[in-house]
Amino acid sequence: MSFGFFNYWVFIILLMIGLYTVMSRSNLVKKMIGLSLFQISVFLFYISMGKISGGTAPIVVDGPLDTAAPIYSNPLPHVLILTAIVVGIATTALGLSLVVRIRESFGTIDEEEILEMKDGA
Repeated sequence: MSFGFFNYWVFIILLMIGLYTVMSRSNLVKKMIGLSLFQISVFLFYISMGKISGGTAPIVVDGPLDTAAPIYSNPLPHVLILTAIVVGIATTALGLSLVVRIRESFGTIDEEEILEMKDGA
């Protein structure tokens, strides 16, 4: 295992844990946690792709013309992920509030029991 790609390994592991949790669990809260893990792994992947080794902040400074041009990191992926984090928190909160409402209506948060109640009605 190469430690140069550690972020990508963490991305793959979190992605698979989140996907497995969403697909294998019938508890709606656990499904929401799995979706959050899946989403966090995508954030990590996007930030890892935007990282440039040896890159500096994109601030242009006047200097001597004989020096080599610096390598600038693109701030756009980080800004987009900040926005995605805020949207992700809001959607997770909405999903959990829907789980609370489902619990009030059906008396359970187990997906299989809810489907049985709907089929029986």
